[in-house]
Amino acid sequence: MNKWAGKYLWLCAVFFAALSITSCTGSRKAVREPIKEQGAEYLVKKLKENELKFHQFSAKFSATYTVDQKKTNVSGNLRIAYDSIIWIAITPALGIEAVRFMLTPDSIKYLNRLNNTFLVQNFSYVNQLLNKTLDYDMAQSFLMGNDFSLYESNTFRASVENQQYKLITENRRKIRRNVRRSDDDISIPLQTIWLDPETFKISKVLLKEAERDNRKFIATYEGFENVEGKTIPSVLDFKIETAEKKVRIKIEFTKMQLDQELTFPFRIPEGYKELKDLQSAK
Repeated sequence: MNKWAGKYLWLCAVFFAALSITSCTGSRKAVREPIKEQGAEYLVKKLKENELKFHQFSAKFSATYTVDQKKTNVSGNLRIAYDSIIWIAITPALGIEAVRFMLTPDSIKYLNRLNNTFLVQNFSYVNQLLNKTLDYDMAQSFLMGNDFSLYESNTFRASVENQQYKLITENRRKIRRNVRRSDDDISIPLQTIWLDPETFKISKVLLKEAERDNRKFIATYEGFENVEGKTIPSVLDFKIETAEKKVRIKIEFTKMQLDQELTFPFRIPEGYKELKDLQSAK
């Protein structure tokens, strides 16, 4: 697989992981009143009430992928059918599509127009690439700035930190009725969520695996915009930290649309070579 395809692979694989607000009037900064302590049950309720609810979402994006201080810039299109499809087309230059991904709750499909190759695998293949547990619900939630919908929410503890609400939980497990046999060991070792006290939108998420080389995934959300009456983050900043490497992907959405009729084309042209493993195709 050529160098472009390798970069796209990691860009999309990592797709699948704090605001401090001040305002000024003239030269004087407005002083913000300290926020009141609230219980975890109340904060989780407000979080769920203010999450983005949609059927379909689309946006153009530009992204900067940084690993070992080396940056790669790409752009493309993102389309999501809620709980069904995540579709990503990447265009490195001149508006010509180079790579296409399509994720469903059960599968990942990859098409590389640069070297005429494709791959179709179970979703579990993403976890093999990342050496980390990830499911479709997590990937969709990270892209939309939502909390995970298929996981327990009754074990959070609440506090206040830097004028934001903070929710923290350990060993957050997948809801039993939504667990497939192959996923029955999925859990989140440590999760922390920061909430904006005015909108109750997620401003930051931390996932941490202390027993695995202090592995961390941090997602930060900024640039909230009103799209058809709903608040959506337009700037997503994902950071992955391990003992060996630090990776960062910063994404900016433009032309966001909700609940427009979308298509999710994924046709494999005749003559394309099927890959069994993307890593071996370098």
